[in-house]
Amino acid sequence: MTSSNLRRRAPAAARNRDPILAVLRGVLPPQGVVLEVASGTGEHALHFAQAFPDLVFQPSDPDPGARGSIDAWAAGQGNIRPALALDAAGEWPAVAADAVLCINMIHIAPWAATLGLMRGAAALLRPGAPLVLYGPYRRNGVHTAPSNADFDADLRRRNPEWGVRDLETVAAEAAARGFGAPEVHEMPANNLLLVFRR
Repeated sequence: MTSSNLRRRAPAAARNRDPILAVLRGVLPPQGVVLEVASGTGEHALHFAQAFPDLVFQPSDPDPGARGSIDAWAAGQGNIRPALALDAAGEWPAVAADAVLCINMIHIAPWAATLGLMRGAAALLRPGAPLVLYGPYRRNGVHTAPSNADFDADLRRRNPEWGVRDLETVAAEAAARGFGAPEVHEMPANNLLLVFRR
């Protein structure tokens, strides 16, 4: 099977990558390693690696098929490392990072994955380094749009452990791991981009 056949595609990645990139330009360090947790198809990793040639991107995913897709998209891109097997909720492999990025995982994973993400990022990141999260969130217990409420209901039907999380609950877990209050960026399609720093 050729590398192009291994590539998975997520329509949302094509829609949200440029708005996310616009915020990342003011958030990511000029040099260093960016660990992406739950990289999925690998399309974001490639897009961002091309935009930040002085950064090294370390994608990861617990799913072997996703890692195959990530590596297929990354073929020939010198600043993307081979995808790591990393389950956010479990023990993390030895890796160094100057920033941690996680896009669209928190609502499509058990809550244990969010707790593991906070634990792992806190252990990795030096003070001031960013933990960047993107996705839909409730604010003060309320969905930000009717479409998000419908999406949340669909997620919970698919898996009772999934669902759109409360921004305040996520922020509280981050605070318990030494992160400050998030910098909140309003994004298209009723999503938020959160930047936490220790």
